[in-house]
Amino acid sequence: MPKRVLTLLLILCNSLFIYAQESVKKPFDVDIQYFYGNILEHSKDIAHLITEHPKGVILSYNRKTYGLNEWERRYNYPDWGFSFMYQDFGNEFVGKNYSLFGHYSFYFLKRKLQFRIAQGIGYNTNPFDINTNKKNNAFGSHLLSPTYLLLNYKQQLTPQIHIQGGLIITHYSNGNVRAPNSSLNTLAANVGLVYTPKDQEIPEYIPLGTKKYTEPLSYNFVLRGGANESDRLGLGQHPFFIASAFVDKRISYKSTLQAGVDVFLLAF
Repeated sequence: MPKRVLTLLLILCNSLFIYAQESVKKPFDVDIQYFYGNILEHSKDIAHLITEHPKGVILSYNRKTYGLNEWERRYNYPDWGFSFMYQDFGNEFVGKNYSLFGHYSFYFLKRKLQFRIAQGIGYNTNPFDINTNKKNNAFGSHLLSPTYLLLNYKQQLTPQIHIQGGLIITHYSNGNVRAPNSSLNTLAANVGLVYTPKDQEIPEYIPLGTKKYTEPLSYNFVLRGGANESDRLGLGQHPFFIASAFVDKRISYKSTLQAGVDVFLLAF
């Protein structure tokens, strides 16, 4: 008897899995991009670190949306996904960065123009060290908080392959969790390929409709905190707190009117 029950449970689970696969279509694509550009000298403090053109590679997985959720329809069916980035700054004191991101990609001009915003966590191979690497005043720690913005124009080559190219801005910083933290920004040109696996079942886009979206007044109180370090070496890390009180009025799906006050408390 237990064997029959187990068999029935396995059949049921398998049927539910097949049904879920059939009822929710999840098309995706993958892309690879190469970039080459310049470090932006936002401060004279990093001039000695700008010796060559930085370059790198981005590998991405992109899940397509078709309006199953209302926000997808409101924002013109964006993609979401994950990226891995390798960046070589061309300077022995800075080292190289390896980063993982979560990203959203938004589309314009009949989905030929793509704008992507990504945030993640990065690892620097050669951060500042008072004894062995005093010249890297850009990164004071191995762990970083990277961001990149990407603007691409896409053109179809075959049903499965697109070529794309555009501009990318990368930003690396540790948020002053550990000094020094001058950070580095890169502006680069990029080119790459997008591959869409064959035989994916592509659903129809669900239209937006005319639903209005409003909310009553909302009162909010938020307490936040963290720790950071002064740009001057040797002062150590100190906690900080931010208390916020504000009222907001949602007037549409994308817009909110808001007014309030923030109080910053620093502990030394």
